[in-house]
Amino acid sequence: MNEPVQPFLLASASPLLIGFLLLKALSGDDEQSPMNRREAYLAVTLSWLLMSLTGSLPYLISGSIPKFTDAVFESVSGFTTTGASILTDIETLPLSILFWRSLTHWIGGIGIIVLVIIIMPQLKIGGYNLFVMESSLQEKIRPRVKSIGKRLLAIYTGLTIIEIILLLIGGMNLFESTCHAFGTIATGGFSPKNTSIAGYSPYIQYVIMVFMLLAGTNFTIHYFLLKKDFVSIRQNDEFRFYLAVVLITALIISGSLVMDAGTPLEPALREGFFQTISIITCTGFATADYLQWPVYAWMIIFFSMFLGGSTGSTAGGIKMARHLIALRNIKLIFTRMNSPNAVLSVRINRKVLSEENNNSVLTFIAVYLLIFAAGSIGLVLMGIDGSSAVGSAATCMAGIGPGIGSVGPASNFAHLPDAAKLLLSLLMLMGRLEIYTVIILFSRNYWKV
Repeated sequence: MNEPVQPFLLASASPLLIGFLLLKALSGDDEQSPMNRREAYLAVTLSWLLMSLTGSLPYLISGSIPKFTDAVFESVSGFTTTGASILTDIETLPLSILFWRSLTHWIGGIGIIVLVIIIMPQLKIGGYNLFVMESSLQEKIRPRVKSIGKRLLAIYTGLTIIEIILLLIGGMNLFESTCHAFGTIATGGFSPKNTSIAGYSPYIQYVIMVFMLLAGTNFTIHYFLLKKDFVSIRQNDEFRFYLAVVLITALIISGSLVMDAGTPLEPALREGFFQTISIITCTGFATADYLQWPVYAWMIIFFSMFLGGSTGSTAGGIKMARHLIALRNIKLIFTRMNSPNAVLSVRINRKVLSEENNNSVLTFIAVYLLIFAAGSIGLVLMGIDGSSAVGSAATCMAGIGPGIGSVGPASNFAHLPDAAKLLLSLLMLMGRLEIYTVIILFSRNYWKV
């Protein structure tokens, strides 16, 4: 097997050189002050941007994706675990490039854990607030942030290895098992096959389905499970809400396939649950073209793009905890209308949510939807039809991959203009870094000394 090595050697030289120069520049400063929060925001955003740019080099140098805009889009999509692609014939690419493509998912999935929880504390940034750039309601497993990162990394790696073994048992070869495990645990969705997961056996689909659900679960739940701390799992409101939303949505869609599309029960349940879990966890694997389903079924799929998995998972989107808090705020409003003198508060995991955190969650949802609307309008102004524009913006912000319209599960993003691909790349980065981490850099007050 003659696989190109030169693209990876040349591509690795760039980040190594940058890292060496930065290390030499900083090594002479014996009185380095701890990085403050403003500097941390910039460091996180620039790190992801630099990682995405250097990650495009293997595509460009090998000639697999010769166009710069396309290579950057594919790289950003990989590292942000989005899974949106400009490739029209994936299987013609060298295996080494396909492996790199899937590896960017796996790296991106642990990127926040490694960067924010392990590396930054070593740079004496400290503080638990940096960990919550990815997940603002993440629970502490241990008092020390560094130990959290190590445990989450071990769980992440363990889940990947277990899935690879189970896929091998199902007859998938080692290369494809590894690539699909990378895409599943990172909730990414890149597949080395043009048909994604559709061409594999029901066993393979069920295995990937289960691990997508696990990957979209708060990783503290996995830790509690290993510690046999079932009380903490049972008391986790978001986990119960996450499972309930997945179950109800999947049953509705499966029911529509049985009653309206005439699909037999087992394939209907398998397709309904697979696509529901894939979209809600922001993975993006596909076993069917959901745009061919009854209209209300694929509309449910579209609105599910705004749900997202659990906080503290590799999933993107708004996240389940925020939706749960929003619903409890709505319930609180109606309760106060009936009992205006009652002293009430929003609770999460049996704890009172502070007014500051409550407002922060509601503001995040509002900002998320405003950016989605602005992105959709921007795409329409670039000449993209309305359904494709909202589908592209929604799926890229949530880090899912397939959307609706001309970017559905049977299509890709190759036909979009370059300006649209750059805008969607920005939306992918903003969605992955929880909006505020990026958007704060565009505020005038941030740059004031």
